[in-house]
Amino acid sequence: MTGFWIRDSGFSAWCRMLPAMRLAARFLFPASCILMTACGKEPLYQEQGYVFGTLVEVSIYGEPEPQARAAVSDVLHEFQRLHNQLHAWQPSELSELNAAMKKGEGRLVSVELAGMLKDAASVSEQSKGLFNPAIGNLVQVWGFHADEFKPVQPDEQKISALLAADPKMSDLVFLPSPPGGEGTGERVQVQSRNKAVQLDLGGYAKGYALDRAAQLLRKRGVRHALINIGGNILALGQHGGRDWRVGIQDPRKSGALAALDLHDGEAIGTSGDYQRYFMLGDKRYCHLIDPRTGHPMQGVQAVTILTHGAHAGVLSDAASKPLFISGIDGWRAAAATMNLTEAMLVDEQGRIHLTSGLQKRLEFTDKKIKLLVE
Repeated sequence: MTGFWIRDSGFSAWCRMLPAMRLAARFLFPASCILMTACGKEPLYQEQGYVFGTLVEVSIYGEPEPQARAAVSDVLHEFQRLHNQLHAWQPSELSELNAAMKKGEGRLVSVELAGMLKDAASVSEQSKGLFNPAIGNLVQVWGFHADEFKPVQPDEQKISALLAADPKMSDLVFLPSPPGGEGTGERVQVQSRNKAVQLDLGGYAKGYALDRAAQLLRKRGVRHALINIGGNILALGQHGGRDWRVGIQDPRKSGALAALDLHDGEAIGTSGDYQRYFMLGDKRYCHLIDPRTGHPMQGVQAVTILTHGAHAGVLSDAASKPLFISGIDGWRAAAATMNLTEAMLVDEQGRIHLTSGLQKRLEFTDKKIKLLVE
């Protein structure tokens, strides 16, 4: 199963989607799939868009269509605004800050962006640097600051030099805007002690957008919704008296590895090596760079985590990265460091390692699959 399907609760056949929807569904949920009951019999409004380099979908249950459509429009406009603000290699507020820091200069940024950077720095500190949005230069040198990924083998001396520069989020300095300056009281001066810092919020932005979408929907009085940004999914309320049912994509096969019910306010996120990657020879190089080695992480196909609370969206995105980077030997300790009790890792052999907390929530497609519960 790729993408998503909508199933009529009274029939066993899958509902037929429009051709355009079928095409979009091939790419919609690279990390997770959604299974929903109802196909035109319940007040379920769904709309798709393309942003953050992936397809997104917002589903609203139980609201009249005009209200649902207006709410979804708000969310999709917010996604586009954040995409424009946070793009790492095209003109944006973030890229302008990167350009300034590269020259050893500071720059006034919005209070919102400064808040994101402070929060990302906090997550980075908690992860002991394994989540490190300051290594944008390494992401770029491996060719992942592009819409299409071409096989590259960067010069090892360049990688060594970037590692030696040791860019980290704690290099950032936040100062109030100067008296009488542009937008006094509404801007924050950001600078870096280290010119090697180049920010890439690709492991944070989708999660932040999920939380913003939840805020916007609640403000409009929407109680029941499911928000999906490329496999990072956040649930509000229920889908008609039952929890939202979501599936986790198998990282190597066309289909769902497992499914679970998402409760109100919960989010699920997957980091994997199967969407943003290239092959060089018989070796796979993914966009998840180990900040300790400067190389794409090997030995892990995917990590999935379940998060809760006011910032469930951000955590579903950012907190999965330290587990992925820690690999088979360190993922469990990384989960404890990130205060995650519900997590799963699929190793390079396809073996499934998971916490007992997540095992209780998952229903695996293959009932005979061997699970390594830790």
